[in-house]
Amino acid sequence: MGHRIIQQNRGRGGPTYRAPSHKYKAELKHACGCTENVNGRILDIEHDPARHAPIALVELAEGKKMYMLVTEGMGIGDEVAWGAEAKIQNGNTLSLRDIPIGAFVCNIEARPSDGGKFVRASGVQAMLAAKSGGRVAVQMPSGKQKWFNELCMATIGIVAGGGRSEKPFVKAGNKYHKMKSQAQKWPRSSGLKMNVIDHPFGGGGHQHCGRPKTVARGTSPGRKVGSIAARRTGRTKK
Repeated sequence: MGHRIIQQNRGRGGPTYRAPSHKYKAELKHACGCTENVNGRILDIEHDPARHAPIALVELAEGKKMYMLVTEGMGIGDEVAWGAEAKIQNGNTLSLRDIPIGAFVCNIEARPSDGGKFVRASGVQAMLAAKSGGRVAVQMPSGKQKWFNELCMATIGIVAGGGRSEKPFVKAGNKYHKMKSQAQKWPRSSGLKMNVIDHPFGGGGHQHCGRPKTVARGTSPGRKVGSIAARRTGRTKK
């Protein structure tokens, strides 16, 4: 009987594959919906273990404090606003119908009032491309267009922390702490480097998988590695 492979262990769950959410500071939801109006002031810009982009501690007009995603150019003491009466400026959050076409936005709601789901990674932005029939087309960071309800809220600007991936880790400890905060197993060895008891691709006189890398969808969990239910493999001929 072989050992459980990584895919099986991840599916079973456990502390190795569970994000330390008790260390996270906030979910970074919008302060209100599209029918309300809220103003606030940035008190501090902090680091959140849950993400690579910085976050801002904001004091709302009624005295309540909350965290929000920081966009490039924002600083301590800046005024921010949510709602239809907010100005079209960096850091403010409005419904997509109130934002002009061509503006860069981030932290977009998937559905009205869900708090923001898309375009939240450091240094990314989306762009409003078109409006039609109560829906708004947004060009996502991937380059594809996605249609949203016009009542979905979005923050104007580009998420701060761009260029993060250009900085090398330098030390293995830095990489360790990064992976630990994201619930990823690190370091990881490829299946070819393992013993035959540990992985279907392991063992042999030299590093090779020794079997077809494409497996069926219904393959048993201990063998479900490689290209799973692939329609085709190999290089595409032009």
